[in-house]
Amino acid sequence: MKNINPQAIPVIPDIQYPAIGLHIDGQWVYDRPAFAEVVNPSSEAILGQVPQASTEDISEALVSAERGFQVWKDTAPQKRASVILRAAQIVRERSESIAQILTLEQGKPIVDARNEIARAIGFLEWDAAQAQRLYGSIVPAGRQMQQMVLKQPIGPVAAFTPWNVPIGSPARKMSGALAAGCSVVIKAAEETPGTACAFVQCFLDAGLPAGVVNLLFGNPSVISSILIASPIIRMVTFTGSVAVGKHLTQLAAAVMKPVLMELGGHAPVLIGSDVDAASVGRLAASAKMRLGGQVCASPTRFIIHRKSYDQFVDSFSQYAKTLQVGDGFESGVQMGPLINQKRLDAIDELVKDAVARGAKLTAGGRRIGTHGFFYEPTVLADVPADAKAMTSEPFGPLALCVPMDDLDEGIALANQISVGLSGYAFTNSLDEAERFSRELECGVLSINHFGMSGPDTPFGGVKESGIGREGGAQSLDPYTITKTVLQRTARV
Repeated sequence: MKNINPQAIPVIPDIQYPAIGLHIDGQWVYDRPAFAEVVNPSSEAILGQVPQASTEDISEALVSAERGFQVWKDTAPQKRASVILRAAQIVRERSESIAQILTLEQGKPIVDARNEIARAIGFLEWDAAQAQRLYGSIVPAGRQMQQMVLKQPIGPVAAFTPWNVPIGSPARKMSGALAAGCSVVIKAAEETPGTACAFVQCFLDAGLPAGVVNLLFGNPSVISSILIASPIIRMVTFTGSVAVGKHLTQLAAAVMKPVLMELGGHAPVLIGSDVDAASVGRLAASAKMRLGGQVCASPTRFIIHRKSYDQFVDSFSQYAKTLQVGDGFESGVQMGPLINQKRLDAIDELVKDAVARGAKLTAGGRRIGTHGFFYEPTVLADVPADAKAMTSEPFGPLALCVPMDDLDEGIALANQISVGLSGYAFTNSLDEAERFSRELECGVLSINHFGMSGPDTPFGGVKESGIGREGGAQSLDPYTITKTVLQRTARV
């Protein structure tokens, strides 16, 4: 494995890390006490400070969102679409500067930052088109009666977005809400505030009216409790951990508000007996270590038929050892750092626990260097069922390999945990592919590849991986209400 000394890598000289502010009622607010420092995970250098929204700021954001909603809900769908499309074009024009901010504060390779921005643009363009397809219907009725079914925006939305996809997740949530006619209060991640600020600015420059989008940073517990309890907020959407998602769902349930929850995963990958195990092993290693495994759809639990097991594990491990790890700005880097020391310690603890219980370390297993939060791409074979990593989502560059004797055993292993976001399977048998499609408990299943769903297909999980779907033909549905109007047309 080629490791790079983070201290030896100069930061691209023309990057100007932006000032971080709250955005409330069309105005940027900078003069607030610092809540947290923004840290470059590749060098541990301090980039800036995140302002803390006060309770007054949160209240002002709510009032602003209500005013913005009154304007935006009555804006013609064609006009809403044109603003979103203009924002998408501005994001495209600024994509390189936004990508540099993203890599600087989040650490992922610059090529992955660019790809995330391209995906975000796709979400905006898709939902802009959907804004003009938010059809109602007329239900046939008797004489002098008219029955109409209307789709209307639900109201101001509270959106909570994560650090691992700091433009992809806000794009999914904002595009759907705005296309439907809702206003939004975003509570973005403190680890990646620069990306969020740059993204919001694109909408402002596209002509979005004041109050339609408001951006907050600060104490997550305080902000979430105030937003969700407020009668102004009509819907809650969150991407993040299962534990936090459950907590926010409980807060929303107490005031009977719908939620859209995209929560954690621990994706199984089933490898059949009839595949090219060496080729699939290399492909799997590349997919697993993409973004350092810090993505909820990351393939993690590799369940391999015994006939393919040894060759797959060897190929996977050897490829993992060749991956270039380092600062995301360095040419050729394939994997950046973890986001912070906490994630570094968590991965190390899971590896040590599994090895102590009998797992075989076939690649990696150590921190890289002394500066930056780098960890080796790590592969564990013959992982026992009682290892913590088998039931706790690693959210890092850790692959877990176990053998299966047949499909029944493999599917049972895949389905035995409490989450089900993404799943993957490799087989040349149509019968096996059909079984995987029918029996694997997940919201998104990729067969014979590691591709992810795009804006034109729904994304979301089952079991504890969430509630609802983002994207697809019904991407605006979570942000709308269905109203039935029964009108007698006779004079009264």
